Amino acid sequence: MEADASTYMDVPNSYDVVSCIGATWIGGGLQGTLSLMRRSLRPGGIVLVGDCYWTSPPPPEARAALQIGADEFTSLIGTADRAEEAGFELLEMVLADPDSWDRYVAPQWWAVSDWLRDNPDDPDVPAMRDFLTRSRRSHLEYGRHYLGWGVFVLRPLPTDENPT
Repeated sequence: MEADASTYMDVPNSYDVVSCIGATWIGGGLQGTLSLMRRSLRPGGIVLVGDCYWTSPPPPEARAALQIGADEFTSLIGTADRAEEAGFELLEMVLADPDSWDRYVAPQWWAVSDWLRDNPDDPDVPAMRDFLTRSRRSHLEYGRHYLGWGVFVLRPLPTDENPT
């Protein structure tokens, strides 16, 4: 089944754990995604959300090369602030180091390279070759230096502290 995750409705307050790993675009960013996730979370439950953050302020050319909008990601403390603004407290986090981030990104290059070799006549070859070139360059030149990845464990703030 394929559907728009932002419109998915389940029985409210159904789950002890709700997770979204690497797809915060479904809610238009971290805060919107947390709002979507809250609908399915039982009182006392937790959310796991995986998202990127800037390890240091990126120059405009890094944002352009990585195709990341000006407000799409923020610093690590900015990520915690966004979670709190959405009514959640940060309990725990697991952050990728540059080597493990490479282990996530680089196998994509291999898979695309293999696909290109196996499908030389496919009409998507030019777009895939362009993606491969841009992905390698942007990661090696900017992504590895400026972009971090983490999975954040969050819990809704008590109602009297919850701004939403």
